[in-house]
Amino acid sequence: MSKYFTKQELACKHCGSQNFDEQFLTVLDSMREACGFPFIISSAYRCPEHPIEARKSKLGEHTTGMAVDIVVNRAQAHKVLVEAVKHDIQRIGFQQKGDGRFIHLGCSPEFPSPTVWSY
Repeated sequence: MSKYFTKQELACKHCGSQNFDEQFLTVLDSMREACGFPFIISSAYRCPEHPIEARKSKLGEHTTGMAVDIVVNRAQAHKVLVEAVKHDIQRIGFQQKGDGRFIHLGCSPEFPSPTVWSY
């Protein structure tokens, strides 16, 4: 159970499956509390048939239920980054140019960590 996020926000936008990791959700709640502003989730859990995942040669981190994309930019993006490091988030991706700015946060042990990248 989350203090800040609904099951619908974390469900697959393709099929509605709810397979989000509870421990990762606890970390997100703590980060949200520390940041003091709402996190707008653009992508959380994705089923293997989700159109983005279906195009990949290997399923991505979102299919593990241990990744989110948070719509955020500028000073709030910096605050999310600081809290991600404090909360030992091991995988961080940035899209901070143009429209659709977000930060990917992930901690699935199935993917190489630690790492940071830009889109």
